[in-house]
Amino acid sequence: MVNMEIGQEVPDFTLLGSNGENVTLSHFRGSKVVLYFYPKDMTPGCTQEACDFRDAHHELQNKGAVVIGISPDELKSHTKFAAKYDLPFMLLSDPDHKVSEQYGVWQLKKMYGREYEGIVRSTFLIDEEGKLMKEWRKVKVAGHRDEILSIL
Repeated sequence: MVNMEIGQEVPDFTLLGSNGENVTLSHFRGSKVVLYFYPKDMTPGCTQEACDFRDAHHELQNKGAVVIGISPDELKSHTKFAAKYDLPFMLLSDPDHKVSEQYGVWQLKKMYGREYEGIVRSTFLIDEEGKLMKEWRKVKVAGHRDEILSIL
């Protein structure tokens, strides 16, 4: 697992976004960023998390924050997911999980006795200068959005 310290500059990256364009994290300097990693589009927990961020989007914007979601899903899946749930924020595709590995969220997981590698649901709150303000690893979806809002 990659350990990042509060106040440390987070790794920059460029990934393909649900708008079909390359998105670079450092282009959001000057705004706070809620960068959340999630396992898979259209699954119950990931859908709830995305909809929670959607429902708080206006409030997050008023607090100077943008939301960016990252999963290993392909762009076509992200586009369908964003359209189906009317998501007003960018979803980025990390199919080779390079960025997920940079942030230490690509890990060995176990489900029903089976081991596999995948994203451990995590969120990083990044300040206007690109430095880590707070991180949440192994996120439980219920109440997570409200915790982020309280920090902002």
